[in-house]
Amino acid sequence: MNNKSFSLWGRLLTSSVILAAVIGNTAVADGAAWPKEISLGYQKYGPLIILKSTGELEKRLQEKGVTVKWAEFQFGPPMLEALNTNNLDFAVTGETPPVFAQAAKGSPLVYLANEPASPQGEGLVVKAESAVKTVADLKSKKIAVAKGANAHYFLIQALTKASLTLNDVEVAYLAPADARAALERGDVAAWAIWDYFYAAAEVQLGVRTLTNGEGIVNNYAFYTSRRDFAEKYPELLEIVLDEVRKTDAWVKNNPAAAAENLAVSVGVDAKILEKALRRSNYGPEHITADVIAAQQKIADTLLDIKLLPKAIKVEDAVWQPKAK
Repeated sequence: MNNKSFSLWGRLLTSSVILAAVIGNTAVADGAAWPKEISLGYQKYGPLIILKSTGELEKRLQEKGVTVKWAEFQFGPPMLEALNTNNLDFAVTGETPPVFAQAAKGSPLVYLANEPASPQGEGLVVKAESAVKTVADLKSKKIAVAKGANAHYFLIQALTKASLTLNDVEVAYLAPADARAALERGDVAAWAIWDYFYAAAEVQLGVRTLTNGEGIVNNYAFYTSRRDFAEKYPELLEIVLDEVRKTDAWVKNNPAAAAENLAVSVGVDAKILEKALRRSNYGPEHITADVIAAQQKIADTLLDIKLLPKAIKVEDAVWQPKAK
């Protein structure tokens, strides 16, 4: 091979290497934009379980090569523990679990969006025949609540409004199913709970509500993710939230049909679910300063009564997508 031929071959080889590098970099970039899988945590109530039943998210992500994995939880704290340990990519809970989750060492949790306040969706209930007539009457009585759940903070604030604290009552930390059974047996005098469990207790047990969340708590629902996941796949998370918005709009306009849909998945009478759906508000919104302030109040309250292990700044965990 002469020098001229060698020079031409070298240029061609160099060009091929550069082209391969460009193609390789493009492939890496495309791969980074769309993971093979996204795992979503949900509870047996609300927009996510309806979205799961429709398969619309799967259809939307199929063209991106993303598989959707669903994981069911009975309530929020275990779900966010799974998020904190990288076993979930997306979750929806009430307002208190993210506060506890953020306080965990090395927590990657970030707030993405929130559903509007739905204070009527929480209640402090007693059996119909109970001698307890007001929240103040619960002094020295035993109350069931799920530890770290949104109803936990609701209970604290309901007691505060009645000039009581957690030290004035006996708290039984129980998951919803166990708490309901304890109330039925008379093992506890009251139960602080959220929908749909709240609506089910009203319809099936005929419980009496001492107070709901109005004037006491906001009862926001929050969509959360991990910071690393949000930074790597912001477009994917926006698609998920977009599908949630579509589901929310349908539920808002068709509560009876939504209840029938939920009844199949939840195994609860549609009338109970419709009761719960009608006192909820819908439509994921961007996290505002007012919402951050409300979450910070929860964090500061829990810290003051020594339920939170350390001080946190909620604003630090609010996801801010990079400007395009």
